[in-house]
Amino acid sequence: MKVYDPPESSQRSGVTVGALLDDPGLNLRYRIVAGHAGLNRRVVHPRVQKSGLALVGHLHGLVPQRIQMLGETEISYLQNLREELQQESAAHLFHNSPCAVIVTRGSMPPAAFVAEAERKGCPLIVAQERSSATITAIHAALDEHLAPRSRIHGVLVDIFEVGVLLTGKSGVGKSECALELVMNGHRLVADDIVECDFRPPGMVFGEPAEKLRYYMEVRGLGILNIKDLYGVTAVRDRKRVDLCVELELWNEGGEFDRIGVEDKYQEVLGVPIRCVRLPVQPGRNMSSIIEIAARAELLRRAGHHSAKEFIDSIDSTRFDPKAFRPSPENYARAMNESAAPSPTHGTPHPSWPDDLSTPRGGLRRK
Repeated sequence: MKVYDPPESSQRSGVTVGALLDDPGLNLRYRIVAGHAGLNRRVVHPRVQKSGLALVGHLHGLVPQRIQMLGETEISYLQNLREELQQESAAHLFHNSPCAVIVTRGSMPPAAFVAEAERKGCPLIVAQERSSATITAIHAALDEHLAPRSRIHGVLVDIFEVGVLLTGKSGVGKSECALELVMNGHRLVADDIVECDFRPPGMVFGEPAEKLRYYMEVRGLGILNIKDLYGVTAVRDRKRVDLCVELELWNEGGEFDRIGVEDKYQEVLGVPIRCVRLPVQPGRNMSSIIEIAARAELLRRAGHHSAKEFIDSIDSTRFDPKAFRPSPENYARAMNESAAPSPTHGTPHPSWPDDLSTPRGGLRRK
């Protein structure tokens, strides 16, 4: 999968260290040993930094806006140093005032680090989990807090595990199509407003606005609660956007793809997502057509492109005079068959009896 960088224009101003630690999804056992005054410092980078070279004074590449992490290896190295060297290492690490420093495996950092963190107002945190588990938990929480986001007017439906984003002008029939898809057994994610966020390496996820979760507005019927009408299996809280379907009212001068050889894409948060335009007119079963579009997307992912396979089959069967030239054996057989005399209609079949009035093996008719 190609890796896409998150759009810079959508980057947030970051999350405070205190808000990150209070996130219930972080699921870490920790305690703050120093630097409580710096809990309002903001983390703006979605990845932690584990630079052991900073302890010996090599500060190149050390980013203050990233959480610094010290594992068991770094702590064992510091514990074997003399007290003055520990103070020197602490001065190197906290020189650029990082947003926070986390020590893993429950190891207590040297007293020089506790004193320097308190003096600089930098949160010094001790986590009980090992480094790999701590890094995974922090990355997941930072991805949630720092993810670039965008709000799209449309409807998101889960069709055969394909996230289909329906877009188009107001009143074109997006909600009606989604309602019929739900009646066919598919799942509604969001109606009217789709909150999209970017996730590495290059995915866009959609979810409903909190106040609109499970609700759908259908003209003439009003506001409907899909979860109450069809149960929990008819709704979904979050889904990756895999296909964009743009609904457009039919007009004679409009140009719509009739073959589908060239794939068209629509960028959402910098990620290109395949897009199809479908004309809407009376008599067309739009929900079935959208369902077929989702099935076709599944086939494309499996390596089957119907339109390209059709064009390739036509190109491979174009007229080639050499391909239709008969072989010498077939030519001789055809000449022999054409030279044979045509059958005479008056000649009886060899198996017929001489006297047709007498059946074979029977008595002569009187």
